[in-house]
Amino acid sequence: MCDYSLHAQATRPAQVGETLITTRFRGTTTRGFASESEPDVAVCMLPGTELAFDDNVKYDNSCTWSKAIDFRVGKFGAIDPHIPHRHHDAIEFPDGNWVLVTQLMEGQRATVLQLPVTSHTPERVAEVRSAVAANEDSPLPAA
Repeated sequence: MCDYSLHAQATRPAQVGETLITTRFRGTTTRGFASESEPDVAVCMLPGTELAFDDNVKYDNSCTWSKAIDFRVGKFGAIDPHIPHRHHDAIEFPDGNWVLVTQLMEGQRATVLQLPVTSHTPERVAEVRSAVAANEDSPLPAA
């Protein structure tokens, strides 16, 4: 997911093991994740992507206040998806609190620990079973 405000921004999916940096994207008021080598490309994450920050996470409202959370790990997700035209991308922390990605202070480093497991349709499971069975002598259990 990448927030609605990045629709004109170049994007790519996150990769396990890469280190990202929080940044403000040119021409927007939106903050998000990018690679240091590609600062103008937003790195999008699937809900459930796990991140480890180098330091305790800091966030602000861009104007009047800033705060820190005593956590360095979090899980990417979305809040209030039913409300249009607002930021939804957020990080959930172990205490259950959420912080919008666009509120993360710039310059923080985070490593992608794990991508979520994607669900498989019954058709895809059957296709994989057939392919494996065709290449192996041992039978597979039925679906």
